[in-house]
Amino acid sequence: MSGLMKKIILVWFVCLGFATAPTFAASVSPQMIQQFKNLPQSEQQRLAKQYGIDPSQFGLQQGQSNQGLDNPELVSPRDDDEDVQKSDRKDKKDKNDFLQNDAGKLKRFGYEMFAGAPSTFAPTSDTPVPADYFVGPGDTIKVQLFGKESSQYDLTIARNGVLQFPELGPINTVGLTFSTLRETIIEKVKQQMIGVQANVSMGELRSIRIFVAGDAYKPGSYTVSSLATITQALFVSGGVSDIGSLRDIQLKRHGKVISHFDLYDLLLNGDSSNDLPLRSGDVVFIPAVGPSISVNGEVQRPAIYELKPNETLADVVKMAAGLKAGAYPKSSTVERFNVNGLKSVISVDLTENSGKQFVAKDGDYLRVKNSSKDYDNAITLIGAVVRPGVYQYQAKQTISSLLPSLGSDLLRDADLNYGLVIRDLDALGHIEVLQFSPANAISHPNTIADLTLAPKDKVVIFNANNNARNRFELNQLVNKRIEEIERVTGSSDNDNPLVSRDLFTSGFASLDDDRQQEDSVAGVVVSNNQRLEKQKKQQEQQAKMVSAEVEKMLMQLFDDKELIKLSYQLNREELLYPIINKLKHQSRSGEEAKVVAINGEVRFKGIYPLAENANVADLIAAAGGLSEGAYLKRAELSRIETTQDGSSLRHLSINLSQSLSDTRTAEKLEPRDVLTVMKIPEWQENQTVEVRGEVKFPGVYSIRRGETLEDVLQRAGGFTDNAYISASVFVRDSLKKQEELEIKKFADQLRREIATKGLSSENSTINYADAQQMLLDLQNTKAVGRLVIDLPAISLGIAEADLQLENKDLLYVPPKKQTISVTGEVQHPSSHRFKKGLSVEQYIELAGNPKKRADADRIYVIKANGAVELPDNSFWSGSDEQLAPGDTIVVPLDTEYKDNLTLWSQITGIIYNSAVALAALGNI
Repeated sequence: MSGLMKKIILVWFVCLGFATAPTFAASVSPQMIQQFKNLPQSEQQRLAKQYGIDPSQFGLQQGQSNQGLDNPELVSPRDDDEDVQKSDRKDKKDKNDFLQNDAGKLKRFGYEMFAGAPSTFAPTSDTPVPADYFVGPGDTIKVQLFGKESSQYDLTIARNGVLQFPELGPINTVGLTFSTLRETIIEKVKQQMIGVQANVSMGELRSIRIFVAGDAYKPGSYTVSSLATITQALFVSGGVSDIGSLRDIQLKRHGKVISHFDLYDLLLNGDSSNDLPLRSGDVVFIPAVGPSISVNGEVQRPAIYELKPNETLADVVKMAAGLKAGAYPKSSTVERFNVNGLKSVISVDLTENSGKQFVAKDGDYLRVKNSSKDYDNAITLIGAVVRPGVYQYQAKQTISSLLPSLGSDLLRDADLNYGLVIRDLDALGHIEVLQFSPANAISHPNTIADLTLAPKDKVVIFNANNNARNRFELNQLVNKRIEEIERVTGSSDNDNPLVSRDLFTSGFASLDDDRQQEDSVAGVVVSNNQRLEKQKKQQEQQAKMVSAEVEKMLMQLFDDKELIKLSYQLNREELLYPIINKLKHQSRSGEEAKVVAINGEVRFKGIYPLAENANVADLIAAAGGLSEGAYLKRAELSRIETTQDGSSLRHLSINLSQSLSDTRTAEKLEPRDVLTVMKIPEWQENQTVEVRGEVKFPGVYSIRRGETLEDVLQRAGGFTDNAYISASVFVRDSLKKQEELEIKKFADQLRREIATKGLSSENSTINYADAQQMLLDLQNTKAVGRLVIDLPAISLGIAEADLQLENKDLLYVPPKKQTISVTGEVQHPSSHRFKKGLSVEQYIELAGNPKKRADADRIYVIKANGAVELPDNSFWSGSDEQLAPGDTIVVPLDTEYKDNLTLWSQITGIIYNSAVALAALGNI
């Protein structure tokens, strides 16, 4: 068909897209339908798909040509659901079988290409015909005559192999290729038709019947195009079955094998030279799989490969796409069944010819080992440095060459007096520790202070302050790894409070802490409330998980690349943890672990590695130096001396001032030494108290040991004229901590009572919700630490009323008050103006009288100075002598719980007293 006609049909299709169905039926002429039918099938399908036309409207079935020969319908792809079910069953079996060989997890190479839909290799009708194509019955030859005469013929070769040409007569095509037939027709036209030339091309191809036998997925007889090859026959039949061979696919013709096709040549090398075209009646035979070898480990493509005779391990590694960069081929192994039916292991070196030429056998398992993760010539730098990581080792490298500058290589908070070098001693992993001063090493290069490094050394720089770094990224790393563990194990705890806390700190704090488990068990109350027990159990499990993960991370500190990058966030104790553990583990019988300890007046107490030739001054530098108030004249060094008869403890007196001034004369340390730095006698750190309110000079005052409240009041200039001395509030920090413990104790006791007896029982009017609310109120109560003092007596100089001050004491002298407060179980808790002559009962009436659940028999008054007075007969006599401005009347709740009446009274007393004290301080 001419190009002009194709363009006309294309324009017609464009216009057709804007027409309705009835208009289409009326406007399409039979000539256009015939021209559309004369288009090649691929062109028909393309136009129909592009413009949404149903080919059935032209009298054709979808996917059907006008000449009658179709592409064969391919078999449906393999049942994926069935394969998935088999795979799932196999995976479950694999997970439960911990002793099986991991070869069961490998897949056979090449079989996955048959897993999808086989339409990838479907033959098409418009495929170019090669010149060596043998024509046969059913093929269509298109002949166009031009010149003196012009005509066109579509000729089909008959079953006897004869092509009937109207002008030339019969032409025998048996055994002719397309190129030979074309030349024959052209030559005959030239000889018999003067002035006429011929153009010969192939039309529709014939279909042929072939057979696919053996271990095919769907063996049987198939009709394929006459251009089909062996591979296309495989895909038409659905491919090779699970036990079929890929390396010896046979093409049989007239009962004889004419070709052996190795599919590996196509898959691995792209070689299709043996992919021969098929003829009618050919048989593609797939034999059972031959010998095979499993390849795993550090290869690019682990799989099970089929073997041919005399193939070597070099051939096998080539089939596996070669070795990975991290492979260690020198230590490869081959597992092979011996004559006794047992497995034997053969070591092979794949870098030598002997290993490469090792002949593989059926059932072999080749495992290529990986290289060590250790660096051969590297220095690992971690801690308070700008760029932690792994660096190349260079000959005669020193600390100053690794860290040239204090300002640009170390963090601002780095400890300039303490650094460590961890050095491997032997192949067993034994280490020794060298101590140095980063400031001296960097400031004085090429001196004795500038240590010379060795390959595989680990250099550790510490932070001078443990709390100077934001540990967000470090906690994020721990959280990520915990989430990965939970994902693998299938456990999670979204309500865990540890998630919002410092995971690394909580995990590290619980390492080797057996008391944590004991305390948690002792604190668990046998309760019917399963939700609380479950939550507590989940918290304990999460804490153990975090602890285990943090310990694993620290023990692999020098190999964990992610943790090395964040090592500047680790504190001193965390950086020392893997070092101290290594020193303890490498100690042997008769040898003491090379660790020492320091206590007392130093910045960082604890256990430290014993560096080579370390002395007392080095240990003090490791502990961050002395704290303020350290006694330099004398320290105590405790040393364990072991003999054949036993061990004894000896105490040595050390002059720290002399040891620090001349380190050469300082006492040398031995394993397990303990240095105790004492405090200066009568030493006290700067202690302060605060005086607020109605004094002439309020503010913060420094105090000496033994100073009293009267002394500070005199220094504050005494009281103002508006001071209400009787209502003063005195708060002490030590009492606040004690109150917090008491509140916690009461809360635990109440929780135990709720769990064991149940407040919702028939003999109780307090239900479970009320008890829980009371417990919640008690837990939310803030400790104040108020101490009741008689400030009027102190102001008069009465020594018995005065008290010695402590650090962080607070005195608040409020202005004069004129109110009485009523709180608790009354209708309207409120404050009222103090009026002489009104009694407690009258103030309660002003607050709307008691509620129904009020305990009228136990009303009490909290005096303005914090003292509590219980009711007596004088309360109801109408006398006003016991009430004063600033007092608070408390009407408690009637619990009606006989066994625990005292407990409930104490709880309500704590809540009310704390509320009154906080209210007084809130007016400051």
